[in-house]
Amino acid sequence: MIALPAPKPGILARREEIIAALSAIVPGDGVIADETRLKPYETDGLAAYRQVPLAVVLPGSTEQVAAVLRYCHENGVRVVPRGAGTSLSGGALPLADAVVIGLMRMNRILDINLDDRFAVVEAGVTNIGITRAVEGDGFFYAPDPSSQLACMIGGNVMMNSGGAHCLKYGVTANNLLGVKFVTIEGEVIEIGGAHLDAAGYDWLGLITGSEGQLGLVTEVTVRILRSPEGARAMLAAFKGTEIAGAAVDAIIASGIIPVALEFMDKPCIHACEAFAHAGYPLDAEAMLIIEVEGSTAEQDELLNRIKAICERFDPISLKVAETAEQSLAIWKGRKGAFGAVGRISPDYLCMDGTIPTSELPFVLKRIGEMSAQYGLGVANVFHAGDGNLHPLIMFDANDPDSFRRAEAFGADILRLCVEVGGCLTGEHGVGVEKRDLMSVQFAPHELDQQRRIKTAFDPQWLLNPSKVFPLEGAPVPLAAE
Repeated sequence: MIALPAPKPGILARREEIIAALSAIVPGDGVIADETRLKPYETDGLAAYRQVPLAVVLPGSTEQVAAVLRYCHENGVRVVPRGAGTSLSGGALPLADAVVIGLMRMNRILDINLDDRFAVVEAGVTNIGITRAVEGDGFFYAPDPSSQLACMIGGNVMMNSGGAHCLKYGVTANNLLGVKFVTIEGEVIEIGGAHLDAAGYDWLGLITGSEGQLGLVTEVTVRILRSPEGARAMLAAFKGTEIAGAAVDAIIASGIIPVALEFMDKPCIHACEAFAHAGYPLDAEAMLIIEVEGSTAEQDELLNRIKAICERFDPISLKVAETAEQSLAIWKGRKGAFGAVGRISPDYLCMDGTIPTSELPFVLKRIGEMSAQYGLGVANVFHAGDGNLHPLIMFDANDPDSFRRAEAFGADILRLCVEVGGCLTGEHGVGVEKRDLMSVQFAPHELDQQRRIKTAFDPQWLLNPSKVFPLEGAPVPLAAE
């Protein structure tokens, strides 16, 4: 079970004083203090863990965010940043003595420049909202997490989110030009901007994926891209998960980079077909969804080459979409996969680790063996092209033993990812879920170096406490004692 730190002495006793001060900074309905209204903020997408916060404050501007952070810094109050709360690693899980700063009201698109291909948006703009703002002019924003209808760009920056199409276009870090960043002391810093690169240290690279440990992002400048001429998908079904994994490795090894290369195993295929009626082959043990884009001639050439590679692995079926409607049908089940699995299991843990694609056959085999060992079902659906795994471990949260086994199973999957040359997270972040596994990937001196960076930005360790770093590691001072 995941442990959370005890409340700081005296903070809960000062609750009314803190709420009054925050209400003066963000007046009107900008502060939530009633226990009933706080309940929606007690958890995020990792719903197995819950804790009602001290209060929630909903600023409407960077200036208000800065004032709230300044007050919390001066009064030793912990802060948990929150966007849409879609984090699957517990990144927005609050503490009893922490103030949640929700950025959902900061949802304006501030500037769109089609000539220089960038957009400036506030942190509360949804991921899909950026594409919708520019698609009429033939542009789009590339990263597309499965939660893109709800997740917000500020959270995408903090977790360095990806999505199905990041195989070709990269994750958030590859599509980010600049941010407006607020420190715990309330200082507002502009990093990067509307240009390709920034002089000096790569502060943007440090902040992206920092999970709210270093400060809050309130505005984001993103790269927007020209929409492709067209895109088509194909479906390849195989007799085994290891065979499908080998096909993925062969496609990538050939030098072809599809826009997307997604994997689904039999439990996921059946769940998605029952949910979406997308026409998936129910006799397959594993299935790949592969999408290419470009001119019609380019699509034809790439799909023919990929089809030839898949045929080397004795597929059960190969289905190439001929129209945009057929492509949408192929994608329909995949887009609803997480919801579909929720219909066949009371609960599930969505894991997130990355591995070299050459290790896919071995890792899928080991996950199957672990499933039998722990007596828990698992549905595999993930971004196979870049080795970003998302095993969905099915369990019953009302059964403490089932939950315990699910957590242990998930930890073993993540250890396996590191053992084969991968890492603990691809796009969900560390949060609280993987916090105690950080020592599996990093040596003590490496974790100490990360803690020193955290301390430089947040000396009192007030920002998003209990996340990322194992609790037994005390803050590391900047200078040697």
